[in-house]
Parts: sequence; structure tokens; C-alpha cells
Amino acid sequence: MTAVSSSFLSGQEIMLTMFGRKKSSKENGHDKIPRRQDSSSSDGTEHRNSGSSRSYKSWAAGLKPSKSSASRGASSGSAGASDGGDMVTYSVQIPPNVKPGEEFQVKAGSKVVRVRAPQDCKPGQVLQICVPVDDKDKEKAGAKMQDAFSDSENVTSKTDSQIFEVIVPKGVQPGQPFALLAGGVRVLVTCPSNATPGQKIRFELPKALVNRADGPKSKLAEIKLSYDKDGWTRTIRATDMKFQWTRFDHQGGVDTRTRFDTDRSAYVRKIQFLDDNDHMRFGRVSLVTPDKGVVDSSVKGMNGEELVSYSDIASAQMKCYDDKIQWFQNTCAQLCTKWSDGHIIFNVRRDNLLIDSMASVLSMSIHDLRKVWRFNFIGEEGIDAGGLAKEWFELVTEECFDPLRGLWQPCATNQMCLQINPASEISCSEDHLYYFRFIGRILGKALFDRQLVKGHMVKHLYKHILGWPIMFNDLKDVDEAYYNSLKGLKDMGADVQYVGVDFTVVEEVLGVKKTVELIPNGANVNVTEENLPEYIEAYLKYRMLGRCENQTNELLLGFFDVIPEPLLTIFDFQELELLMCGLPEIDMQDWINNTEYSGEFEIRGPNHQACRWFWEVVSEFDHEMKARLLQFVTATSGVPARGFGTLQGSDANIRKFTIHGVTLETCVYPRSHTCFNRIDLPIYEDKEELEEKLKIAITMASTGFYIE
Repeated sequence: MTAVSSSFLSGQEIMLTMFGRKKSSKENGHDKIPRRQDSSSSDGTEHRNSGSSRSYKSWAAGLKPSKSSASRGASSGSAGASDGGDMVTYSVQIPPNVKPGEEFQVKAGSKVVRVRAPQDCKPGQVLQICVPVDDKDKEKAGAKMQDAFSDSENVTSKTDSQIFEVIVPKGVQPGQPFALLAGGVRVLVTCPSNATPGQKIRFELPKALVNRADGPKSKLAEIKLSYDKDGWTRTIRATDMKFQWTRFDHQGGVDTRTRFDTDRSAYVRKIQFLDDNDHMRFGRVSLVTPDKGVVDSSVKGMNGEELVSYSDIASAQMKCYDDKIQWFQNTCAQLCTKWSDGHIIFNVRRDNLLIDSMASVLSMSIHDLRKVWRFNFIGEEGIDAGGLAKEWFELVTEECFDPLRGLWQPCATNQMCLQINPASEISCSEDHLYYFRFIGRILGKALFDRQLVKGHMVKHLYKHILGWPIMFNDLKDVDEAYYNSLKGLKDMGADVQYVGVDFTVVEEVLGVKKTVELIPNGANVNVTEENLPEYIEAYLKYRMLGRCENQTNELLLGFFDVIPEPLLTIFDFQELELLMCGLPEIDMQDWINNTEYSGEFEIRGPNHQACRWFWEVVSEFDHEMKARLLQFVTATSGVPARGFGTLQGSDANIRKFTIHGVTLETCVYPRSHTCFNRIDLPIYEDKEELEEKLKIAITMASTGFYIE
């Protein structure tokens, strides 16, 4: 008998195949073998991570499909007596016709394993293999191993999945996650406990995922694929095929740091639904680390069957903006209730529009929100063929977003963007949360029905809707003064303990100051150099969510009463703003005429060669890219009603669009200062380089990280 250790088997490519299998009976007289059906527990709302890291054994580096040997019959075997902790030893007989170096497959406990015959073996020889198992497998360790490789119905389903062969990258430790690129989609995997760097391993993925007919990718998608090695990227988790955000380091490996880092760490919002009430669901929003904020990658239709798969969503993510919109709208149309199956007609008073509308919308079930809506203004003639619906959405959202109502207020750094008023309870008393649930439903329904809304929100709210990473840099867009103060604390080093800062923040409402503790007993915890990262982390979570947690909670719950969250994974936050508010009408001549120049461009202004190239490039941009440039520099795609000459800065004073000239030694890529509506433009040597770097800078702004 030849003893084969677990390390030897790992080196000889033992493979655990635990991906969704069917039962099969054997033609050679063996009993029917029960196969494991691998599935993930998901109710479509909670995004619970119910998968196991053992569902797939996957590695990535030089990804390529493997060439497996021909099917062989596997002999029966019995479990060995030894049980080494998480390993169980089995006795396996090499089947007839299997030559040295070829593979054969057997069932070990509840798993199917593939074993490569050693070079010095021969058919009939008995080997001992060690296989990682769970408690269930240990209980069955004495059961006989059955033939698992004889007919078309067996474990290796050639029609459902594809086998890949990769080498474990350097630096990857057992249990550590890392990613691979399969079919243009980032797939997140976990290194098994018995794997080591440099080891060649095989794994499986569904063919529907890796053999997608993507069609042409958008230019923005191509740029992101080329420059995504140092930022957050949405990946598909191999354990349960759910979407998860993952950050990659400079070498392309998964960043696994746990302590908060202002340049790399992030949080994403998670909604924990507390019930499944068809009328009005309840839940709680929170900020969690990206590995816990997962999203389903499929959507069910009206009949309960799968309407959109992870393959469909992954393919749509690579489309250009216009094609994304078409795909999204077509999918929503399939979720919409047919007119003949029920529709809703609103009878509202124009002088009491908001109250009438809110009473009607909040009384609806989730099913009603996906019916066709038509509107009738009481006392006015007219049949709604779509025009009244457009007017209703514009009027209702305009009134909801009116700062005078007290629910929203202009952002301190950009007067054209609106943020939730943390003191909305004072303005609307007990009704303020109902208003936000109503607003959420209206925003979702507008998106569902291809309508536009009147109101641009601050960037981090679009990120919350999408479940995008929130980083330290996002704080600059809502409170630049405090953002700079926190950066100043970082520069102080050990002297920060003498500033007298603790884990609290002071809020002032109507002249009354209130101290809010950022952590339990925060008033008694002084900030030091050692705990400064935790202080910045706590303030970021408070400012991005905690300050308006109840209002944001209702806004998101209302929104997802209408829109299935997986459908939104195809958009970035800039695209979502454009989709909800529409592409702005941009007068290029007005833009050019109301632009100021500073820095290296102060003397020659628009006559500088770099400035001429800049306007030539921007003039050649399509409508979408022009809007994205505005978002990059001013933090919103909106254009003031009176044109670029009235563009405001964070101080509410006129701050015209400004091009600030810098040298290439200062920065390689253009960078923006949204509070001043200023873009720092390096002096490039030619127009082509300027165009390339400008497009990359604009695109990277929508990925949530920056290039320096």
C-alpha cells in the first residue's frame, strides 16, 4: 500500500467539486449515489452571506481552462481509521486503465474528489488520501465510496460548468480572499486551508458566467478594466454568486487590511429587512465593511421565475451608458404589471398636490407601485397619455426638494446639491419620516417609469442607493472644512493629544448646541496618535449616515419598494444622477465665455495651447462625457438656470468654472476641487495625451478612488 499525504495530493491537483450537482444512477450495478445540491440561502432582500468558502476552491494567476483526462471508472474504497482534525483519510483503489499522471474521480464522504495517480503507481494499487471535511463527512467516514464517474449524469456536468486551472499567487495565505478575472467579470474566491503559493489547483465556474456574449464594451468600461488595480471593484463571490466590493492592491491582490486607512478603507450601506410585508416593509440601514454588504445577482419576475441572472447583469455592466439605460428600462417593463391586470388613476388637487399624492402613494402595496399610474387633476380637463404623469413627477419632486419645506437643505460645499436636513423632525414634526418614505418611493417609481425628478442630491446619497463604497474623500464633498481639519490632525503626529479633541461632535440646531458621542462614552476618550484612525472612522460613519440615519433609512426602504437592487449594480453614481435627473442642456459657448484661468494659465488664459486643446477635446465629447466632466469639477451635472455665469461655490458666492494650470511635476492627471469649481490641468506635450489623461481622470472619479 502506498501512503499518500494530503500535501502530496494537493500538489497533484486534488479537486473538490461541490458545485450544484444532480443525482445519478450507475449502469454498472452500483447503488444510486446522492449528490450534494449546492445552493445559497437568499430571500432577495437581506443579502445574507450563507455560502461556505468550501463551495468553490478557486485560485487565480494565469487563468486558463484545464484539460481534464478522459472519464475513468473509479473503484470502491473504504474510509481509513484516522481522522486528523479537519482531515479524514480514505483508502482508494486505482481503477483499471488509469495510467500514471492521469486523473480519476471518487466520492469521499459527501464530497467528490479528483485524484491524480502518482508516477510510480499501477491499476489496482491502493492509495490513502487525506481530504478536508466537516462534521457531517466525519460521521460518514466509514461508508463505502461509490463509483462517481461513469455516465453523462455524473458529477462533472459538462453543460453547466467549466473547469479552470490556475496557480496560487505569491503571498496568498490559507483562508485569504483574492480575485480572478473570468469572462470579463471579477470573481472573488477564498484560498483553501490546504493550499500554498505556487500550487496548481483546479476550480469550476458556471459556463453562463464565463462564456458570455458581451458584445462591444463601452470606452469607459475599457478604461476601467485597464486601470482597476488599485481601487474598489465589484466582484462576484464564488461561494454564492453574490456581488461584493473588493479592493485590490498595486500588485492586483486583494487588500485584506482590517484597520481603518483614510486612503483605502471604505464602508457600504447594508439594509437589514425586518419583515416581508407587502404593504410597507421595515428595515434598518447601517454602514458595514464591503465584505458584508453583498447584493443578490439575480432578479425574479412576476411569476416568481428568474428574470435576470448574474450573467445578464455582468454583461450589462460592460455596456455603454445608452445601452445600459435601454437594458434597464426593458427589464423594468417586464416587471411592470400589465394594464389589463390592473392600473391606478390618481385624482389629485393641484393646490393640495403633495398631501393628496403622499396619502395615495403611502397607502399602496409594493405590487401597486409597479402598476401603470395615470393622473387626473381635479377640476381640469384632460386625459393623461403620459404628459400629465411627467408634470406630476416634476411638480411633486420639486416641492419635496424645496429647502423651505425643511426636509432638504443645500450642501455646504455645493449650493446646487441637496442633502438631508438632520433637523427635519423639527420642520415636519412626527410626519418627517413618512415624507422620506414617500420621497424614496417617488424616486424609485420615477426611475421605473422613465420619468425625471427635480433635484440633485449630494454624491454620497447616490452611492447609498447603489451600495457603493463610502471613503474618507467623500467627506470633502459635504464638509470640506472638517475634512481639512481631520487631515491636519493626521499631520500633527504625537502632538494631536494636546489639541484636546475627544470622540464627540457638537451639533447646533436653531441656536441650541448638542454634543453627540461618536462611540460609547466618547466624551471620556481623548484622541491620540494611536486612536486617530478610529476617530476619523467614527466621524466618517456619523457624517455619512449616522447624522441622518432615520431619514436615509426611510428613503432607501421606499426606493427599494419599487426597484430591485440587483438591477442598479450596472450603474455608477454619476450615471444614476444622469438617469434620475436627465442630461443637462450644455451651451458650450456659454461655458467657454464664463470660464476663468489661473496658475500657469493666468497670463495667456484661453490662448494658451493647453487650454485650446482642452476646449477642443471637450467640444468633441458626447453629451454624456460633457455631463461627467461637470460632475467631476462641480460635483453635479446640473447647470444653473441662468447659465455658467451664475455657478456658485461652497461659500454661496459666484465661483465660475476655472482651469488652473499646473506642471506635470505637480500631478500627472487632472484633478478637481469641487468647492471652487476648479480643475487642475497639467501642461501636456500634445492634445492626444491631454485627451487620454482627462478621460481617465473623469472615469476614475466614478470608481470611488483617485489617481495621483
